[in-house]
Amino acid sequence: MSTSNVQLDEGWSQFHGPNLGYVLEMYDLYTEDPEAVDGELRQFFEKWGAPSGKDEQEKPSQGGGDVFAAVQAAKLADDIRRNGHLIADISPVEDRRSEELFKLENYQLSEEALKAIPAELLTPDAPGSVKNGLDAVNHLKKVYSSALAFEFNQVHDLEERQWLFKMVESEEYRPAFTEEMRKDLLSRLNHVEGFEHFLHKTFVGQKRFSIEGLDAMVPMLDDAVKESVQDGAKNVMIGMAHRGRLNVLAHVLGKPYDIIFSEFVDAPNKDLVPSEGSVGINYGWTGDVKYHLGADREIEEQEDTATVTLANNPSHLEFVNPVVEGFARAVQDDRSSAGYPEHDQSKAMAILIHGDAAFPGQGIVAETLNLSQLTGYATGGTIHVIANNKIGFTTSSHDSRSTNYASDLAKGFEVPVIHVNADHPEACVAAMHLAYEYRKRFSKDVLIDLIGYRRYGHNEMDEPAATQPKLYKNIRAHKTAYELYSERLQEKGIIGENEGKEMRQKLLDDLQNKYEEIKTNKRESIGEMNPPEQVVKRLDNIETGVDRETLSQINDELLKFPEEFNVFPKLKKILQRRERAFEGEGAIDWALGETLAFATILHDGKPIRLTGQDSERGTFSQRHLVLHDHETSEKYSPLHRMHHANASFAIHNSPLSEAAVVGFEYGYTVHAPETLTIWEAQYGDFSNGAQVIFDQFVAAGRAKWGQKSGLVLLLPHGYEGQGPEHSSGRAERFLQLAAENNWHVANVTSAAQYFHLLRRQASILGKDEVRPLVVMTPKSLLRNSNVISKADELASGSFQPILEQQGLAENPENVKRIVFTTGKLAIDLAEAAEDLEDKDTVHVVRVEEIYPFPKEQVKTLKEKYPNVTEWVWAQEEPSNMGAWHYVLPNLKELADDGVDVLYIGRRRRSAPAEGDPKAHKKDQQKIIEDALSVNSEGREEE
Repeated sequence: MSTSNVQLDEGWSQFHGPNLGYVLEMYDLYTEDPEAVDGELRQFFEKWGAPSGKDEQEKPSQGGGDVFAAVQAAKLADDIRRNGHLIADISPVEDRRSEELFKLENYQLSEEALKAIPAELLTPDAPGSVKNGLDAVNHLKKVYSSALAFEFNQVHDLEERQWLFKMVESEEYRPAFTEEMRKDLLSRLNHVEGFEHFLHKTFVGQKRFSIEGLDAMVPMLDDAVKESVQDGAKNVMIGMAHRGRLNVLAHVLGKPYDIIFSEFVDAPNKDLVPSEGSVGINYGWTGDVKYHLGADREIEEQEDTATVTLANNPSHLEFVNPVVEGFARAVQDDRSSAGYPEHDQSKAMAILIHGDAAFPGQGIVAETLNLSQLTGYATGGTIHVIANNKIGFTTSSHDSRSTNYASDLAKGFEVPVIHVNADHPEACVAAMHLAYEYRKRFSKDVLIDLIGYRRYGHNEMDEPAATQPKLYKNIRAHKTAYELYSERLQEKGIIGENEGKEMRQKLLDDLQNKYEEIKTNKRESIGEMNPPEQVVKRLDNIETGVDRETLSQINDELLKFPEEFNVFPKLKKILQRRERAFEGEGAIDWALGETLAFATILHDGKPIRLTGQDSERGTFSQRHLVLHDHETSEKYSPLHRMHHANASFAIHNSPLSEAAVVGFEYGYTVHAPETLTIWEAQYGDFSNGAQVIFDQFVAAGRAKWGQKSGLVLLLPHGYEGQGPEHSSGRAERFLQLAAENNWHVANVTSAAQYFHLLRRQASILGKDEVRPLVVMTPKSLLRNSNVISKADELASGSFQPILEQQGLAENPENVKRIVFTTGKLAIDLAEAAEDLEDKDTVHVVRVEEIYPFPKEQVKTLKEKYPNVTEWVWAQEEPSNMGAWHYVLPNLKELADDGVDVLYIGRRRRSAPAEGDPKAHKKDQQKIIEDALSVNSEGREEE
């Protein structure tokens, strides 16, 4: 039968290759449910019917046989594209190959029938050596089920999917390896494996989390870095856990071997290890273990220069993912002009290396994948690599995930997946090239599932055969990637018989020489620590006022809208009230104080980035920095049109995520140190969804790694009878983490104080004294008259760590009790104090900045009130929460003999607040009465 005789019916003949397979798939769906397919396809099927022109279940006789064979062959080709990965040779230590899946008889086909079908009908992009349908089927089996395998059907965009099919079937993505390239690749594998072997022999029993079994990861990263820099990227940001990290540091980041060796022999050297985090105890910082540390490397690729960054990462594996995305976005944004930052995705590329157990196991992965196409978080696509050693610590894959592959989670986000056998380094480099080209063309995430094994246990002190005896019997009999590739090159005549062994010995000699230079430098003792508190500049008395005329001009400008913009009528009335903010003494509420702080910071040339789940409007309908035309839904932000602005203002409603978004903003502020980066919780209670980020990065990043951040956290906090999950910003957790001047924790009670606090934070950005700022922000107080400030309070002065309640303690000698409090309770006490008959014996002091504790201000206060016999800490929170256990030792240290330190607040509880508003009101009233009564005793904690 001549191939020229094979023609599909008119209409169907326009389809071939993957297109034909897709349309056949849609036709099968159409026969089951016509409404399940797109309207245009439905019309096509209604017009042309089945591809053979007859009932699809009826096999045509003789004259229609060639058409039937073509249709069946197209189904076979599509099945290979869809399911070839199921039998692909992608695992070094297990045989997955099967001849059963694509048997010709299953499709009522023969080799003769296939030979009669044009190759281009099944795979139009195949090389010229593919002459007919049988060649085409064999070619498809080879490209979809060899050491490389692919899953593309989850990619719904037809242009993307067709491009992927074309690249794979034409094999355009495969580099044309020359003999010299192969020798270079072998040399790279030699360095990767030889380095690990040297560490294993020299530092017996020390943890290093060897890369062995996934050695090809290093040349893959080499390829990605090289291509991105050649295309103009100025930064390549890499995030990974500890498996293989030392090898990546040595060979991708260029960390010298002698520095790595010095960390193993406990010989830190200030000259060799310049970063705070690496130096560790020599400088008084906490430091971190060697396989958590990151690094930067300046590289040159022909005329192009760039920085490669490996992010510091704790043992929390995947939580570095959003941090690295924040790094990349910070580099991509140009924040120099008003409006939203100009976003250039070509400036930086992110690469994330995941563990096969952690990728499906940790929810932060899905949260981060969800950020990839969002306006405020997109980074132009990330290359993901699963470092798949088929086991998590001691847990096998079947116990750690409910999916076939570790990569299956990504398919829900339409991410193309490339599986590759780690024993085939050329295939691994080809996989990275395909991933890079896809990311470059479509600005979307792509995933490589690098399938290998783990040569030793989870760490080198672990015995893996105790839990996976059969697997490790196979692994110990299995040759390494370097050995296998050496043999392949010997067979091809590219290297001589002993050349591989000679290369290895030369490397080991070099490593031994470097080790000999540093092995005698072991530290014998630990010197005196130099705590950071002694050297960090305090932030008291930073002048942050802005003259009243400038504030008034800015306020006027922010209230002028384009004539064509239709402000929502109810909102327009609210905004119009701000027009009178500078009349007389002025009345500036919390939201306006914040807006003026933002505006003046932009005026000073400092960019701002604000994100949160409802931050454009504000959770409590207070902010309104992004307005929506109530007729057209067009958006307008006054801060973008402000003539006084000299920097960008980015504001984005975030996805319903805490961990990934906070991690992203932390990463952003690290690489955009001049930017006031703010994350706002919908309610402060919800911030605990990001607790790992707070614990491991925000609180400790500087102490561990010397990584500076000025991130601001706004956590709505206050007990108002709304129940356990809408009351507490969990101040106690931030205070428990407070040490070494690692951040500032504040709970301020006026618009002016908030204004000055934000401006103070902006003033230290980019400086050594910068620290994160945690602010417990109000809810009901947003519109409380006792929080409103006068215009002159913004025009001059600075943030005050403590405030004394006005109208009390007119005669300091008569004061017997000082009530220290903070936040909303301070306002409740102020309102109750107005009705006190005796305003002399009790005084209320608001602690506006809780950490660092304002010791000097309290000492001054103590001298001012010499006859006090009681210091009371009053709070809304239960005694095991809030600030009580943090402030207690500070107050006891400062109190004179004869002065009792008492607690007034709710008793210890497991939940933060009552669920019954009436019970809340009763308990709240009792706290206020007890605090303002000199005769009341402090409450017991239980």
